[in-house]
Amino acid sequence: MTTGAKRDYYEVLGVSRTASQDEIKKAYRRLARQYHPDVNKEDSAESKFKELNEAYEVLSDEQKRAVYDRFGHNTPGGMGGGGAYGDSFGGADPFSTIFDAFFGGAAAGPRTQRGPQRGADLRYNLRLSFEEAVFGVDKEIEYRRLEGCPSCRGSGAEPGTDPVRCPKCSGSGEVRQRAPLFNMVTVTTCDGCGGTGYVIPIPCRECRGEGRVRQARRITVKVPAGVDGNQQIRINGEGEAGPRGGPFGNLYVALDVQPHALFLREGNDLIFELKLNVAQAALGEELDVPTIDGSEKLRLPPATQTGQTFRLRGKGVPFLRQQGRGDQIVVTRVVVPQKLNEQQRRLFQELARTFDPEDQGGDHDEGFFGRIRDALGL
Repeated sequence: MTTGAKRDYYEVLGVSRTASQDEIKKAYRRLARQYHPDVNKEDSAESKFKELNEAYEVLSDEQKRAVYDRFGHNTPGGMGGGGAYGDSFGGADPFSTIFDAFFGGAAAGPRTQRGPQRGADLRYNLRLSFEEAVFGVDKEIEYRRLEGCPSCRGSGAEPGTDPVRCPKCSGSGEVRQRAPLFNMVTVTTCDGCGGTGYVIPIPCRECRGEGRVRQARRITVKVPAGVDGNQQIRINGEGEAGPRGGPFGNLYVALDVQPHALFLREGNDLIFELKLNVAQAALGEELDVPTIDGSEKLRLPPATQTGQTFRLRGKGVPFLRQQGRGDQIVVTRVVVPQKLNEQQRRLFQELARTFDPEDQGGDHDEGFFGRIRDALGL
């Protein structure tokens, strides 16, 4: 069915009248790659490319295709190819004009067209030693993320070519259809271009039309002093690149702090258990106590009990992004020897005879954990 010099749309795309939508799309992409003016330098390439777009605009839309199959280029109302097939309504009427004015229809143009979108956020798990969390550290990490394709510069089109206006929605990014009932208009996102308003006839070979490729990235993460496990550091702009040239998302570095062999952390305080033998506890002694900074002198008074606490000021964890540090709390534990030689046994027996049986050691002992709670103010 042709009128004048206008060719049959099925003939233009080289498909049969029973071709599926998938076959029509494949044929269009193959021919568009062949006749795209940026690739094909023949004089007739541009006109053939426009002819392809016009044919695809009609045959890719089920409603327009049904009208074309029935009337060909001689559409009702004598509007010709561009009129009926370029407007899903076959012309404007008063209701359509009022509806568009109030609800932002055709008069609003490609307002609903999807533009650049923000990229996805990423998460990276970073393991730290106890000392690295206390004093802070610069850690170099490597991860993979989606970045703008360097070959097509994010356009998705093969270098030397450009995306073209979507023939199905004419670049608006939406498809408008009128339901017979109540004369209502429905607006849906164009499935031909996904709402972008354009299609890529010749996709970039590097990114396959996505506009983004996954690449390795190496950065240095500055971990501040005083961080703890289950915290995370947000690094703006180090996530994935957004679709269609959108901004990068963020990178969230989740911290996993390893436990220490000697110290237990409680907020910004460090708890250290100091083991004493019976003689040290009874007589008292000056000892070298380990801290996170190195050894520190601690004077124990006579009659030191299990669970007794001593506070080393400023020997704890630095306050996060503040001046000052917490304390180290030394909790004593008197260790009774499990094995005694003959001399030690004899000395303990002599010592035992000197004790008063009525002496119960003073006030009631609250226990080891009770003393820790008192030291921490719990």
